[in-house]
Amino acid sequence: MNISSIANTVNSINLNKQNNTNEEGQSFQSMLNNAVSDVNKHQVEGYKAMEGIATGKVANLQEAVQKIEEAELSLKLGLEVKNKAISAYKEVMRMQI
Repeated sequence: MNISSIANTVNSINLNKQNNTNEEGQSFQSMLNNAVSDVNKHQVEGYKAMEGIATGKVANLQEAVQKIEEAELSLKLGLEVKNKAISAYKEVMRMQI
């Protein structure tokens, strides 16, 4: 029976933590930043579309309404993902070691 030292185990865990990237080479932090910036971009486009409708400067009303709906849906998706992440975090914190 081969028993390795705890130092080897800790070192392998530290190496895994340092290489916490997905298949495309993005870290979780960069993926999260990209997702938040996409939601922000949709929100800005939605607000510009609402402003265009209010001022009458919209050439295509259907496109403006579509941008507003995309902004609303992206915000709802972001909120649901946040809620799921918080729920998972709370569940992990309730686990006994």
